[in-house]
Amino acid sequence: MQRFYKVLALALLITGIHNTALAANPQVTFETNRGSFVVELYPEKAPKTVANFLAYVNSGFYKDTIFHRVINRFMIQGGGFTADMAEKETKAPIVNEAGNGLLNEPGTLAMARTADPDSATAQFFINLENNQFLNYQSPDPDLIGYCVFGRVLKGMDVVREIASTPIGFKGSFSDVPKSTIIIQAIKVNTKPL
Repeated sequence: MQRFYKVLALALLITGIHNTALAANPQVTFETNRGSFVVELYPEKAPKTVANFLAYVNSGFYKDTIFHRVINRFMIQGGGFTADMAEKETKAPIVNEAGNGLLNEPGTLAMARTADPDSATAQFFINLENNQFLNYQSPDPDLIGYCVFGRVLKGMDVVREIASTPIGFKGSFSDVPKSTIIIQAIKVNTKPL
């Protein structure tokens, strides 16, 4: 009987360790003036990208930035500009981890960048559709794609509401929401979903 309890205790310990490992992906909550949504991040697939994003989150960088580019049935982009369209100063760019097997599918979080594949800093976007043309195809700079590093777990209705906002021009910027969509904060969840 004593052996049975030892085996049971060991099984419970292993199960507890396994469940902890399954819940290892960090989650963040985006708090906006249109509502909140929760995103799970994938550090095993995009370690440098997730570390970079969390460094910006933990520093409070995203507080009072906006979703400055919104294209319904495509994506919503934010994380780099204030409401007056002033671009925030960022850290050095990171290497593109787009070849990680994750795809630009509805609800996925990816890094925004310039034509230079390794130019991503703080800006990100959330895909609204299957944007296959943004996926990794090869290491060729023109085909490397955009790195996906997370997925919306809860609140996709908020994301879609943001996406349906009327847009226009603001100075030299196009696709800017006519009513400002503020990211009030992005916070790491202490109790993941």
